[in-house]
Amino acid sequence: MTHRPTLDADDYETRRLKALADYQILDTQRDDAFDEIVEAVSLICDTPIAVVNFIDRDRQWFKSEKGLGVQETPRDISICAHAILQPGVFVVPDTTQDARFANNPLVTGEPHLRFYAGALLKSKDGYPLGTLCALDYEPRELTQRQHFALQALANQVMAHMELMRSHRIQEALIRELQTTRQELEELSSIDSLTGSLNRRAFEERFQQEVAMIQRGAPSGALMLIDLDNFKNINDTYGHQSGDHVMVRFIELCRRVFRQYDVICRWGGDEFMVMLPRTSPSEATHVASRLHQQLAATPMLINSANSLYCTVSIGICAVTSSITMDMCLSITDALLYQVKKEGRNSTAVEPSDDSFRE
Repeated sequence: MTHRPTLDADDYETRRLKALADYQILDTQRDDAFDEIVEAVSLICDTPIAVVNFIDRDRQWFKSEKGLGVQETPRDISICAHAILQPGVFVVPDTTQDARFANNPLVTGEPHLRFYAGALLKSKDGYPLGTLCALDYEPRELTQRQHFALQALANQVMAHMELMRSHRIQEALIRELQTTRQELEELSSIDSLTGSLNRRAFEERFQQEVAMIQRGAPSGALMLIDLDNFKNINDTYGHQSGDHVMVRFIELCRRVFRQYDVICRWGGDEFMVMLPRTSPSEATHVASRLHQQLAATPMLINSANSLYCTVSIGICAVTSSITMDMCLSITDALLYQVKKEGRNSTAVEPSDDSFRE
């Protein structure tokens, strides 16, 4: 047979206070459930004072009280501080006849307490937290029924506190699940290498943009960007260097494009950029800046030399009637045209205000 190790007084009090803190009850607002229990105690025990109190390190704090008119008192004059050392219901028929309380300021002075009955409020793991108690200005006794009712109501106090704690734990778990779900959603929509949107997320954003245009927003533009001769970079410098080039390219794109432009790694060495409220003609100016920045910014630096990259770009309009497949068909054809003519340039969907760079 095993026995729990005996705790010294300081260790026990530390654990008791920890158990009390776990309920997060101290200094909380009034609660109708506790107030109703206090009213019931006052009626059943026929006492002018009834309280739900908890014994903190240096104070006795009242979650609910009737007849006292205070929120807390010092622990060193608390009768309840003695009650939590006793099992069950602790009754003092006449405080003036009890050596432990005869000189207590609450007995000798206001409010001149003469009768005390307190039912222990005990945590699930057995630590006394406080009491549900009835007090009177006159000495008296509890009947057997009152004794039973006081303990039963104390059990209800703890049942309510356990329910409150369960709700807090459940809410915390729900928040944690929501955070995890949000993180998973973000992971499922982000390209792990570059941190830009992946294809699925971009298609969803594209559908949202078309819907906004259908409701009256200005049309936009779409770019399909291909890193020229990227296979040669992997073959010459290795895939790790190729990954570094991808990351550097996206970093440069974030400087070139506006904050509300949507950048996506479409697949492999191809990227999509959606420019809301932008005509294809205006998008070509942005493409020109990208070409200029690439010419001035090395994508890879090693001891031998610096690697500069070029891109081929196809631009089409995003209108209320266009689909993702239509955009792909248009921009693929434009990219083919650019690559056929030597790469490192931009082709734009023919229109009245477009031009070929």
